[in-house]
Amino acid sequence: MLIARSAALFALAAVLEIGGAWLVWQGVREHKGWAWIGAGVIALGLYGFVATLQPQGDFARVLAAYGGVFVAGSLVWGAVADGYRPDRWDVTGALVCLAGMAVIMYAPRGR
Repeated sequence: MLIARSAALFALAAVLEIGGAWLVWQGVREHKGWAWIGAGVIALGLYGFVATLQPQGDFARVLAAYGGVFVAGSLVWGAVADGYRPDRWDVTGALVCLAGMAVIMYAPRGR
């Protein structure tokens, strides 16, 4: 159950961070305006809060592991929101990152 909660928090954090960055990108690069930028800033702030809810108490470990989720999530977001089609190397790289995330976060440590 602890791993399921952690994975759900990582997924929520990814939606908030990637979505927030995408909203800022849309506001600035696609000239959609300050409302989009503001919504992005709020989402990015919420991401920072959600990261603190991880059951693991080590900031460095949580953020390092989240990096793998961010890589994979960014490719998924691009495919859904922008029609980006990851190639086999994108997918392979994302799977490597997720494997690294799992080792960092969930490997037995004997403490």
